[in-house]
Parts: sequence; structure tokens; C-alpha cells
Amino acid sequence: MKADDVVDKLEVLIRLTAIGLCADKSQKEKIQILDSAGLPPKQIAEMLGTTPNTVSVALAGLRKERKIGPRDRKAKSKETLDDQQPS
Repeated sequence: MKADDVVDKLEVLIRLTAIGLCADKSQKEKIQILDSAGLPPKQIAEMLGTTPNTVSVALAGLRKERKIGPRDRKAKSKETLDDQQPS
């Protein structure tokens, strides 16, 4: 068996495993799982039938969410609502 054949078979196995991990998930969750598995945006896009740009934008949004954190996000949205209420 040639090295190229082994690589092709490994790529198929990776795709099948990724699909199994991502069943019943939103696209954003799928992107997060595949990214955490070490796949580059281009490969993630190919697996999900989207563009590398879409994957990169989703990953940037996920990084921003992680940086802010869920508690901070709730506090920030409450502050925004308080600012919009008339005094």
C-alpha cells in the first residue's frame, strides 16, 4: 500500500469520526468541535459544505464569546437594557 493511499484512508476516517461527533449539533458547535480536533478552517469548510471564510468568522465569534464569558455577557446585556430605559 502506498503512502498516498494510507493518507487518503486516514482522511476518510477523520471525516467519518468528525461527522459522528457532530451529529445533532448546530453549525457553530460543529465548527468548534472540529477546530478543537485541530482541523484547519479549509478542511472544516469542506466537511460542512461551507466556505473557509464562514468558518473563520464563526471561530472569531467563538473566541470573542470565550473571552467575554457567559456571566459577563449577561451583565453586559443588562447594562445595555438599563441604558436604553428612560430616566
